[in-house]
Amino acid sequence: MSRPRAKLTNNFPGCPVESTLSLLDGKWKGVILYHLITEGTLRFSELQRRLSSVTQRMLTKQLREMEEAGIVSRTVFPVVPPRVDYALTPLGRSLEPVVQALLQWGETHVVCRNGTRSMVALAEMAEAVGPDRSASVA
Repeated sequence: MSRPRAKLTNNFPGCPVESTLSLLDGKWKGVILYHLITEGTLRFSELQRRLSSVTQRMLTKQLREMEEAGIVSRTVFPVVPPRVDYALTPLGRSLEPVVQALLQWGETHVVCRNGTRSMVALAEMAEAVGPDRSASVA
């Protein structure tokens, strides 16, 4: 886990939101979690292919932190070349509704086109829903 959020959690030990965010803190953890939820058990190399921008060192670090937190399990097979599988634990699987909520929010509010990401403005959302429902969007 990154240090800044870990320090904050120590100052607010009763805050469930901050504690949960500290488990998912890291650029790649949410995406790793998403792939393990949607695709099941994956080998290290399969995760690396799906996250083409992540370095091997960073992927290893993020997976170790998730394993330490009890979200991911790691299985090493004694074969040559080495084979390592990653799967969600029951605790990791319990985060599925959280990831699904993030997915839904992102599909509604974030637009990715031509390698750029932008937020959907409230006015654009109202137009997309139609004039009869625009009052409920605001």
